[in-house]
Amino acid sequence: MQTQCTAEIRDGGRVGARKVAVDFGGGHISSDAGALLLRDVDRTLRLTERVANCFEDGRNRELIEHSVQTLVMQRIVAIALGYEDLNDHDQLRRDPVLATLVGKLTARRKNCEPLAGKSTLNRLEHAPDTKDGSRYHKIAHDPVAFESLFVDCFIEAHEHAPGEIILDLDATDDPLHGKQEGRFFHGYYGSYCYLPLYIFCGRHLLAAKLRPANMDASAGSVEEIERIVTHLRRHWPEVRIVLRADSGFARDALMSWCEAHQVDFILGLAKNDRLKAEIEGDMSEAKAECERTGEAARRFRDFTYRTLKSWSCLRRVVGKAEQLPGKANPRFVVTSLSAQRWPARALYEPLYCARGEMENRIKECQLHLFADRTSTATMRANQLRLWFASFAYVMLEALRRIGLAGTELADATCESLRLKLLKIGALVKISVRRIHISMASSHPFQTAWRLAQARLAPG
Repeated sequence: MQTQCTAEIRDGGRVGARKVAVDFGGGHISSDAGALLLRDVDRTLRLTERVANCFEDGRNRELIEHSVQTLVMQRIVAIALGYEDLNDHDQLRRDPVLATLVGKLTARRKNCEPLAGKSTLNRLEHAPDTKDGSRYHKIAHDPVAFESLFVDCFIEAHEHAPGEIILDLDATDDPLHGKQEGRFFHGYYGSYCYLPLYIFCGRHLLAAKLRPANMDASAGSVEEIERIVTHLRRHWPEVRIVLRADSGFARDALMSWCEAHQVDFILGLAKNDRLKAEIEGDMSEAKAECERTGEAARRFRDFTYRTLKSWSCLRRVVGKAEQLPGKANPRFVVTSLSAQRWPARALYEPLYCARGEMENRIKECQLHLFADRTSTATMRANQLRLWFASFAYVMLEALRRIGLAGTELADATCESLRLKLLKIGALVKISVRRIHISMASSHPFQTAWRLAQARLAPG
C-alpha cells in the first residue's frame, strides 16, 4: 500500500560506517504492484462487472462518488491482497496501484479520495434485503444472482462440455466471537460458529453457503445440488455428474434425489456393528498380514446394505478392512456406481480418497482469503462477506489456471500467489499521458509474472 508522507526519520542503526535512516516519505510507492495481474484477470472474466450487476443501486446518481462496480472491485482485490478488514481501506483508498486497478485515479468531488473508505464499503456489505428508504441503506443485492454467477464462471472455464464431473461437498466450521445472528454452539468443533457448506469441482468453487451451526452437516445440500445440477444440465445436457462427500452427507434424502435424477454418488458411511460384521473375516486376514510383515495391510469387500430404518432401499457398500500397526482402521463408503466400472479397491482409493483435496481448497478460502471473517451482526451481511472472499478465490484460481498453467506456480496456493506475484514493491509516477509503475528490479518471479500478463492480456 502507499506510504504515508511524513518527514519523521527513525534511526535504523548502522551498516559499516553508514547510518541507516528510515521514514515513510517515499511518496507514490506501493507494495502491491503485482496486483495489476488481477486487473487482467478481471477483464478476462468480467468478474467485478458481473458481481456489481447482482446489486441494485438506489442512490442518487448525481451524488455518487463511488459506483457499485468500483466498490466491488476494491473489496475483492483487497481481500486477494490480504487486507481482510474494512478499516484497512482508510489507507488503501490512497494507493495508486489499487486506484489504477479500479480505473479511478481522482475523485469527482472535492475533499474525497479516489477510492472508498471503510464507511462506504460498510454500507455496501450491510445491504438490507430490500431498500427501506433509510439514508444509509440504498444498495440491495440478489442472492440468487450471486449463486448463479459461481456456476456460470465454472461453465465458462471449459471450452467444451466435459464428459464427467465430480462435485465435492463438505461442511466446515467458521468460529464466531460475537453475538452474530445464527450463532450456535457446535459440540464437535467445541465453539460457537457458523457451519458453511462448500461445493467444489476440482479447483472450481460452485457454492459457498453460510448456515447456522444448529443443523446437520447435510442440511440444505439437496437444494444446493438440485440448483447446481439443473444449471449445469441446461448448458451440458449429456454430462455425467458424480457427487462425492464424507459420511456427514450419507443421508437418504440426498441419495434418493441423486438416484431419481441420474446423478451418481460416492459417500462416506459411518461405521457400526452391522457394517463391521460384514468385513470381520477380511479384518482377520489383514491383521494376520500386518503382524507378519509389520506394515499396514488392507482388504476390500463389496456388499449390499440397508439401514434398519432410515434408508429407503438396499445400496452398494464398499468396506475397507485395514489393519495398521497396533490399530484397526475399518472404513466404509456407499455408492451408486457399478462394480463393473468401479471395482472395490479402485472405487475407494483413487476415487473416494481424492476428495481430501477439497479440504485444501477450503483452507485457501478460510485461511488465505478470510472467508471466516464473518463478524457483522446479520447472517445476510456475513453471507455477502463470504461471497466476496469466494470471488477473490475465483479471481486467483483464474490467474492460476489461465496465466500460470505449466509454470512452477501452476499449483501454488492463493497465499503463495499473493506473496510471490502480487506483493511487489513499485514506484508509481502519474503524469498527464501515462501511469508508469516501476516494480522492484530484484523481484525473483519476474518471468512468471510477465508470462501471466502476456497470457491474460486482451487479444
